[in-house]
Amino acid sequence: MDKDDSVLDEIFAHLEQGEVVPYLGPGVLDLVAGECPVPNSPAALVQRLVAKSSVPHKIRNNLTAAAQYIENFKHRKTLVGAMTEAFAPSVEPAALHRYLAKIAREPLLIVDTWYDNAMASALASRRLWGQIQGVSQSEHFGTWTHYLRQNGAQGDPMEAETWPAILYKPLGSISPAKNFLVSDTDFVEVLTEIDIQTPIPQIVQELRTDRHFLFLGCRFRNQLERTFARQIMKRSSALHWAVLPGELTRNEARFLQEQNIKRLDMPLEAFQRLMTQEQDTKRVAVAG
Repeated sequence: MDKDDSVLDEIFAHLEQGEVVPYLGPGVLDLVAGECPVPNSPAALVQRLVAKSSVPHKIRNNLTAAAQYIENFKHRKTLVGAMTEAFAPSVEPAALHRYLAKIAREPLLIVDTWYDNAMASALASRRLWGQIQGVSQSEHFGTWTHYLRQNGAQGDPMEAETWPAILYKPLGSISPAKNFLVSDTDFVEVLTEIDIQTPIPQIVQELRTDRHFLFLGCRFRNQLERTFARQIMKRSSALHWAVLPGELTRNEARFLQEQNIKRLDMPLEAFQRLMTQEQDTKRVAVAG
């Protein structure tokens, strides 16, 4: 058995026991069948935004700065409208989304750091679940998160304590309420408080305790990506994993070492195939 096989066995064992918090990034959308109907990376999203609004050349490739410019000079409603248009198409869940949605151990916590609805659509197969979305201080001053029932109706923190499955979308989501953290101002507000955990819901803080994180479709190239991951996984277990193919930047390598994240250098599609094979094997064993 090689190193990757050993790590895979470790991941699958902990997943089935409900001891893992899947942490999804935009790269998970690369698994969607056919051409993904929504932007599947910060680079793709910023190109969509600047195609709709004129933005200075020097910030045209910087998502948060371009979003801030649109917000400042075209109004917040213009930015929200562009984000809504970009993520309006419904995304068919990939096999990975469906696998995670079927993890039986409760309470299940899944973190999804992109704006699409694929993970939420996969969770629709469960009898009961809820969603917690980060919200912009520009639109909801004094409120960090909204609690949403599976039918889209507003919930509350006390109710979330009873949800057997929780989808935490710290950057917001298209569905059901079009909440988006995307501009510099959005993130400055959150980062000012995130060190003391204020923007992170109490139920998320409770459920992450002593659990392992599994990073899928994530990169850690910039400070924002690393800070959100670091703060959301704070006070969890001392062992985590990331499916992270290709060459790492110096900052990524340092971050993995600092957080004790074991890396699987394989395409996410290959990991999804192995994950679904593992699920099929267990299903056959149970049936037998």
